[in-house]
Amino acid sequence: MKKVPKAATNLLLNYFISDPLPRLPKLLTLAESLDRGHKRTNKIRRLREILMDENNNWHLFVKKLAEEVDPKCLKKLVECFFVNSMLDGIPLAHELAEKYDTNIPWVILMDPTSACNLSCVGCWAAEYGKNFNLSYEMLDSIIRQGKEIGIHFYIFSGGEPLVRKKDILRLCRVHQDCYFFAFTNGTLVDDEFCQELRKLGNFALAFSIEGSREETDFRRGEGTYQKVIEAMDRMKAHKLFFGYSACYHHYNTENVISDKFVDDMIARGCRYAWYFTYIPIGKSARTDLLVTPEQRAYMYRRINEVRATKPLFGMDFWNDGQYAYGCVAGGKRYFHINAAGDVEPCAFIHYSNVNIHDVSLMDALRSPIFMQYRRRQPFNDNPLRPCPLLDNPEILVDMVKESKAKSTDMEAPEDVEELTAKTREAARKWVPVAEKIRPRPKAAQTAQGTKTTQAAQAAAQAAEQVAQASEQAGQSSTPPPTAPSA
Repeated sequence: MKKVPKAATNLLLNYFISDPLPRLPKLLTLAESLDRGHKRTNKIRRLREILMDENNNWHLFVKKLAEEVDPKCLKKLVECFFVNSMLDGIPLAHELAEKYDTNIPWVILMDPTSACNLSCVGCWAAEYGKNFNLSYEMLDSIIRQGKEIGIHFYIFSGGEPLVRKKDILRLCRVHQDCYFFAFTNGTLVDDEFCQELRKLGNFALAFSIEGSREETDFRRGEGTYQKVIEAMDRMKAHKLFFGYSACYHHYNTENVISDKFVDDMIARGCRYAWYFTYIPIGKSARTDLLVTPEQRAYMYRRINEVRATKPLFGMDFWNDGQYAYGCVAGGKRYFHINAAGDVEPCAFIHYSNVNIHDVSLMDALRSPIFMQYRRRQPFNDNPLRPCPLLDNPEILVDMVKESKAKSTDMEAPEDVEELTAKTREAARKWVPVAEKIRPRPKAAQTAQGTKTTQAAQAAAQAAEQVAQASEQAGQSSTPPPTAPSA
């Protein structure tokens, strides 16, 4: 596989980053000329049309990036995330996946530690315990093995990953050809840390926040909201690239995607948003936090409205299945390594056959439960029902049993039948709603090899999806449920 020449890449990046908006048309013209097979010409032209329209929200997105984010951070974002990971890495991964008949992902999610300084209600990581750590040497080995098979994007979760921030910064320094990202509660972000992020350029954060002060403190503890806001203000002052992540549940869905909340996050400097729905993992998990079908449909409509109208790159881990042709786990797009080293198909699926301390990365990707995912994905033909736990629980039971995978919850191992019993009713109720609002088929989505920037794809499709949604059930006019005491 022929890679993008590094010398030419650096010249182009230095030219573009110094004055992005005026030079963007020339860069896109060059991209179009390099598209020898004309497979992406229409997408490039559509991207040019979107980004050069001064009234378009994506034009404002790029404009704000150029004005408010440090040039080195922007350069590393383009170099590591788009060139090394997407243009070079994904084609190599696809080539090797076909050769070895195994999924090879775009990104690896891993937990440097299970330790955390908070105790959030419904945390999916709480059942691991708080005493596990992946050594620096193991983290470094995972990244080195990953780069050999085309993976240049690494996400840290936990626990609270910034408990290990010195080791993470060291990894970012050593692997300047990779892009790193962390989900964080924000309580350990200080000025010294921000200065290091600006020097490195290849590490971004998503701050966990649940909406308003009341909603965030309900799940994360009193005073947490204010600490998150202070961390965001600090990141913005240092001209860093960051966003937020939010878990939407029965008591905060309407507020966490409201114009008031989203606009406030944008004003504070957030460039992207990751939305996750609540999943009842662990024997003590609260099922009252599960969203209703109407709330999930509301999120589907709203995330597309946000993408179509605001300078924010929003993602919904459950409702964006059409962009990944179903579930992204099991190594199809990503997988998870917990702090004990257990290699899991997903951060929300705590079952595994192997431990990274005992096998290579490629052997882990060929473990029985991962091969079950590869053979069965997508789990149905509706991309709004992608998840084997939340949407297709009977399939998850079969995969775990057939692969003989074991529970990785150290505190209280959970049988897969017990786990899925908590989601079966939600899955059943979601089916008719998901069928009603399912995306219309698009020719551009029929081939899995179709590649484009997700931002352009989201912007182009959002307008159609919002128009489609307006023909269906209107937005709920009932007030959001009130959260009970924690």
